[in-house]
Amino acid sequence: MAARDSIMHKPKDSRGALARMLRYLRPFLPLLLLVFALCICSNLLSLWGPNLAGSAINEAAAGEGKVDFERVWYYAKRMLICYAASSALTVLIHVIMMNISKRAAKQMRRSVFEKLMRLPVSYFDRNQAGDIISRVSYDIDVISTCMATDVVAILTSVVTVVGSVVMMITISPLLSLVVLFSVPASVIYTSRMRKKTQPRFVKRSKSYGVMNGFVEEMLSGQKTIRAYAYGGRVEERFDEINSAAAEAYYDADRYGVTIGPTMGTINNITLSLIALFGSLLFMGGRILLGDISSFVLYSRKFSGPINEIANIINELFSALAASERVFELLDAEEEPKDADDALKLENVRGDVAMEHVAFGYDPGKTIIHDLSMHAEAGKLIAIVGPTGAGKTTIINLLMRFYDAQSGSITVDGHEICSCTRESLRKAFAMVLQDTWVFRGTIFENIAYGRQDATMEEVAAAAKAAHIHPFIMRLPKGYDTVVSEDGGNISKGQKQLLTIARAMLYDARMLILDEATSNVDTSTERAIQEAMRRLMQDKTCFVIAHRLSTIQNADLILVLDKGDVVEQGTHRELMERKGFYYRLYRSQFE
Repeated sequence: MAARDSIMHKPKDSRGALARMLRYLRPFLPLLLLVFALCICSNLLSLWGPNLAGSAINEAAAGEGKVDFERVWYYAKRMLICYAASSALTVLIHVIMMNISKRAAKQMRRSVFEKLMRLPVSYFDRNQAGDIISRVSYDIDVISTCMATDVVAILTSVVTVVGSVVMMITISPLLSLVVLFSVPASVIYTSRMRKKTQPRFVKRSKSYGVMNGFVEEMLSGQKTIRAYAYGGRVEERFDEINSAAAEAYYDADRYGVTIGPTMGTINNITLSLIALFGSLLFMGGRILLGDISSFVLYSRKFSGPINEIANIINELFSALAASERVFELLDAEEEPKDADDALKLENVRGDVAMEHVAFGYDPGKTIIHDLSMHAEAGKLIAIVGPTGAGKTTIINLLMRFYDAQSGSITVDGHEICSCTRESLRKAFAMVLQDTWVFRGTIFENIAYGRQDATMEEVAAAAKAAHIHPFIMRLPKGYDTVVSEDGGNISKGQKQLLTIARAMLYDARMLILDEATSNVDTSTERAIQEAMRRLMQDKTCFVIAHRLSTIQNADLILVLDKGDVVEQGTHRELMERKGFYYRLYRSQFE
């Protein structure tokens, strides 16, 4: 029980979340006013029905053995017309609200996606992709459903409750006091249940985010799972997560489903009291039989929305829990904006220097301690070292995915923190070990960074990357569509596509993070020669684990535990017989 309580999350600001949800409906205020007017008309028509029913019964009861069917039929026809017109207006109301909710959800998803584009890389390092996707899809769907159905239900319920009370007081103020007994009981009960149910709906949303994250991770790693025969353990782990999600769902609904029946019990007790006191009043000649019938119908109309509100509250709690997760993402700290006087890098030469740089992803854990290096413009700089030495961290700092905690990083003598991020990142082209291609044609994938590129330029880059022959063997050549994440081409071919993309991109600096790890040795040598030729006068940063591939580098930085322990050319470092020498020799022993 303690473990379960430890992961229970209380809503932070329900009123604030509700206010922000309603803010997305503000652009549709005219339509909402129309819906409100239609709700009033629909409910007034519906509320007039019981009055007509009572009149028909009074006519039948007043006949003293001879019923005036013409008068009864007169009231019955009008009652039928009222209910038919009310139903037609209700359908129109729901159509309008579905349209509003669809557009509001579209705007909310746009806001979330635009926010994701402004968030720093650190946010995606801290949060599971599946959990983020769950917020964009599942949670916004819950909010959209609430907007489409619950808003109408609340409006309808309010009008119905108020109208029913007015009509009941008109018929018999004394009996109305009996009905109003249920109001405080209902309010007290729903208030207490809200405190129990809403935290459970928050927990349910979070558990679904965890499950989506796990499924996304396992689907992307299917080959590894099968290669290691790990499917059984994955199924066991999924069963645990799935059971936790199902338990969270059950735990939320277990309390939620009790609201409706309990409210029904309260209303049935009220109805019993109406029958008792109404009979006494009828026998005393203080109320007509038809009026009692109308009063009972109005009491049912009064209690119906109360029950409906109880169910709506259940759904509203779920929507509030989902909205808090969405707004938590929307409130996440964005990548800091550039200063108004930030420098826009132009005509970049590619002279890069780092002086006494210190950095750690966590405040209490420093990865880079005191890093200094100088990469002259147009030089090939290789960064080598054991796993965890800080090689990729240097790239993150150069691109300003993270900012150094101390020290200085300059490009052409300009401190990068004083430059705009966009101009700094446009000065780099990147090819990473984790290749990324999107659903689109091969031409579009290569020209990703150069939307104005011609076919000749794209083909030239593909030839230099040694992927042109493969492309020409495809059914539609450069117009062949690559499936999502490049599932219909090999990993090596995806890497060649990303290399061609970087070659086409007109940047003065190039970052290669194990960019040739998925191609064979002969192709790798050819690519290096072509890249060396195409990247003349451009500064290249190459992270390499296979030291045989960087022997021609102008400068090799040897990292160990966040510090540059050696630097120089391959020949110079081998002659010193230090850390690099031992690292190089270990790859051939």
